[in-house]
Amino acid sequence: MKEKLFTTKNVVLMGMFSALGAVLMLFEIPLPFIAPSFYGLDLAEVPMLVGTFALGPVAGIVMEAVKILIKLLLKPTSTGFVGEFANFVIGAALIVPAGVIYRCNKTKKGAVIGMVVGTITMAVVGVIVNALVMLPFYSNFMPLENIIAAGAAINPAVGSVWTFAIICVGPFNVVKGVIVSLITALVYKRISALIHNAGASVSRKGVRA
Repeated sequence: MKEKLFTTKNVVLMGMFSALGAVLMLFEIPLPFIAPSFYGLDLAEVPMLVGTFALGPVAGIVMEAVKILIKLLLKPTSTGFVGEFANFVIGAALIVPAGVIYRCNKTKKGAVIGMVVGTITMAVVGVIVNALVMLPFYSNFMPLENIIAAGAAINPAVGSVWTFAIICVGPFNVVKGVIVSLITALVYKRISALIHNAGASVSRKGVRA
C-alpha cells in the first residue's frame, strides 16, 4: 500500500491538494444566522475531499496533516494549536468515511452516499469536539457565559455548552459539509480526468525511456 500510495505522482498531488487546502483555510465566511461570527466557513475540505476520492482515505489523512502544517507556516496558531487539532479531526471525520465508501463503490451513487455519511459524521464529531475541547479552551480568552450568550442571541434555546454545540455548531458543519460536497461533485470529474491523463502521460514517457 505504501509503495502504491507514495509514488512520485501521488506525493506531488497530495502536496498540491494540501497546499490549496491550507490557502483556503485563510479565507473564512461567517454564517451569523447559524453560529456566532467567530465561527467561519472555509472551503479547505474541497481539495481534501477531491484528493481523497482520487487517491484514497489514507492519502486523505496525510493531506489533512500536511494541510495543517502548511497553514501554520502561512499563519501561526492563535489558539495554542487546539484550533488546528480540531480542524484536523473534524476534517478527517468528513473525508475518511466519504473516501472509504467511495473506495468500495466507485460510482456517482457511491460518491453521494459517501459525502452524505461524511457530512453527518463531521457534524456529530464537530459537536463532540467543540463541547469537550474547543469551547472549554476558548473560555480562557472569552468567558464561557459570553460564548453561550452569543449563541443564545441566534437561538434562545442555547443555554449551555452542549446546547451551543448541538444547535449552533452542528448545523454549521452540516451547511459546510453540504457546500463542500456540492463543489466537490461539480469539480471532481474534471480534476480526476486531469490526474489520470497526467498519470498516463508519465507512464508512456517511462515506457519510451
